[in-house]
Amino acid sequence: MTATADLMDRARLLDEADPLAHHLPAFADAPGVIAYLDGNSLGRPLRELPETVGAFIRDDWGTRLIRSWDEQWMELPMVLGDRIAEVALGAAAGQTVVADSTSVLLYKLMRAAVAARPGRDEIVIEAGNFPTDRFIAAGVAQETGATLRWVEPDAVTGVTGADVAAVVSERTALVVLSHVDYRSGALADMPAITELVHDAGALMLWDLCHSVGVVPMRLDEWGVDIAVGCTYKYLNGGPGSPAFAYLRAEHQGRLTQPIHGWWGAADIFAMGPEYAPVGGIRQLLSGTPPVMSMLAMQPMLDRIADAGIDAVRAKSVSLTDFAVQAYDELLAPHGVRLLSPRDAAHRGGHITIGHDTFQEITKTLWAGGVIPDFRFPDGIRLGLSPLSTSHEETLRGVLAVRDALA
Repeated sequence: MTATADLMDRARLLDEADPLAHHLPAFADAPGVIAYLDGNSLGRPLRELPETVGAFIRDDWGTRLIRSWDEQWMELPMVLGDRIAEVALGAAAGQTVVADSTSVLLYKLMRAAVAARPGRDEIVIEAGNFPTDRFIAAGVAQETGATLRWVEPDAVTGVTGADVAAVVSERTALVVLSHVDYRSGALADMPAITELVHDAGALMLWDLCHSVGVVPMRLDEWGVDIAVGCTYKYLNGGPGSPAFAYLRAEHQGRLTQPIHGWWGAADIFAMGPEYAPVGGIRQLLSGTPPVMSMLAMQPMLDRIADAGIDAVRAKSVSLTDFAVQAYDELLAPHGVRLLSPRDAAHRGGHITIGHDTFQEITKTLWAGGVIPDFRFPDGIRLGLSPLSTSHEETLRGVLAVRDALA
């Protein structure tokens, strides 16, 4: 039996034994696509969404009109935030809200956190963190007179507690890190690093964009102060769907976000001359929430809840482990490098492979209906969203990379 045939047999056996396989048909097919391996960047839409959106336009908006604000939309940012917290964050109600973009929420909470630590003038952030995180941290530092201190970890294994310990001090106001590295997929030790940051007297902000919905977490139990994440990756909220923010209950009212809009006012319809903030998590709101953009993630959250986040993680580990096996047998002999941790305990929901031809090869793959994504300078990410991706689809993608190399 050839290596390809043996791998295909393994993939099919894994799919037959997959307890979450019944979720696969719920996602819409894309004509001409034979392997979609970019769920860590933009999740597939669910088949039911056209009816969901149509019903919203016909009933909630079209029939109830402005009455829907009082009937349901006013509370939707908090209701949906609580649902994300319950299903994916390990957090109690009243600490999570859906609003704005990831960038805006990062700014609000970084700025609030630095102000909440007077006398401390350093922001610690990883040198290779996602550009938005670094750019916003630099802007907040410029506004407040703070200094950026850089964590420079191993590019494959990601940030460790030792890396953070080497740079935090009595001057540290805030540490900003990604739970899962957007490049390598390296999974940071959230509880250990959070405890270390607290021991230094600083606040901890976690970017959950590449972990929410695929990696279980217990924000309350682990003492996390602040977290921000997007909803269009593993939560399948669609392009541009709003982000969410978690602010631990003990910090609400102490951390004051800087964008004072009417939705965060104590009496939203008072139209008074001065801003008086509302109590609780609603204070993180500024402007009118994008209600239609909150539609698509809701049935996906139901599916994650039905599956259970631990089972989603188990499927994710199975997919990425299988992708690494396929890499070893099919791609390593062609000089392709593995740019992700081998140990699934230290890896999120995607793996990255590297080769100096991958920028051009990505174009070939897309043209042939195989869709991973390319990350400069020479990496292809294989994003394997557990509820919408099978082992056989994963293998088809790896085989296409091998054939393109040939």
